[in-house]
Amino acid sequence: MKKKIAYLLASSTITLLALIAIYLVACTPVDPPAEGNLKKKSITVARGTFSYREGGSATGTPVIMVHGWPENSYCWDAVAGQMNKSLRIIAPDLRGLGDSERTLDQTKYQKVELAKDIVQIADALGITNFYLVGHDWGGVVAQEVALAVPDRVMKMAILNIHIILNLQNNMAARDKLYDGGNVSAWYQHFQQRVAPNLAEEMIPGNEEAWISTFFKDRPVPQKSIDEYVRAYSIANTPATGASYYRTMTEDGQRWYSLFMAGTKFTMPLLYVYGNLDSVIIPEYLIGIENFAPSTQKVEIAAAHFVQEEKPAEVAQALNTFFTAN
Repeated sequence: MKKKIAYLLASSTITLLALIAIYLVACTPVDPPAEGNLKKKSITVARGTFSYREGGSATGTPVIMVHGWPENSYCWDAVAGQMNKSLRIIAPDLRGLGDSERTLDQTKYQKVELAKDIVQIADALGITNFYLVGHDWGGVVAQEVALAVPDRVMKMAILNIHIILNLQNNMAARDKLYDGGNVSAWYQHFQQRVAPNLAEEMIPGNEEAWISTFFKDRPVPQKSIDEYVRAYSIANTPATGASYYRTMTEDGQRWYSLFMAGTKFTMPLLYVYGNLDSVIIPEYLIGIENFAPSTQKVEIAAAHFVQEEKPAEVAQALNTFFTAN
């Protein structure tokens, strides 16, 4: 009997210790990745506190790189390591993502508002004129920056996102996607769903499965995916991340007004296109040359996250574009 009791106590203790270990692992915060080519920093401006990464030459020509969803500024690290050494790389974390502040006011996620964040960061860092790069929603924010301060943006490069002024061709591309069921954009509709707020109710605790879905079968480093899981696990991120999609109606109304006004970019444009993207299809590229004084296109055998899938090729395209007279 004594042996049986001792056995049960030992078994219970082992089980308890195992449960505690599992709990501690689950509750242990995941640290950001070790610094690579870009050093992580923080800055506070009138619009809030933002995280950003910086690298390259401290006295070089600034290049502001704006990430998309569901990434953060770490997505530029591999590209930054192969950029021309004369350039100064500044990569902010957009509001609501990475380690920047989690504003719950949804209006702050209209892309014209996010562009104001970027301009204030540039101002605070003493950056007047700069090259500009944007991918995904960061590409839209970059375009809004270019419209807000056109005299300060020397050249602009956009990766795998629509040109917001190209209304007619964007609508044609969207119609083609809808004709096919628009299955590839399921995550947009999921995050737009409110009452119930599906993102807030279903993502917490499932960040790894959620984030990994978007990088499945793509050559994106696991340490990058781990970083996006870490950042998406920060409180309120399912809501702030979803706000990028919940403000699309207001964004669209603004872009319609810009199109009707005949608005164009005043700086040269480079469009880097990962041609395996199932969301940004080739039809989105039709007519983009009508909205900038000069336009170059570089096609790369990659899907949506082109800068992480093919960083050397993206860096080469950017270096050539920025250093050309």
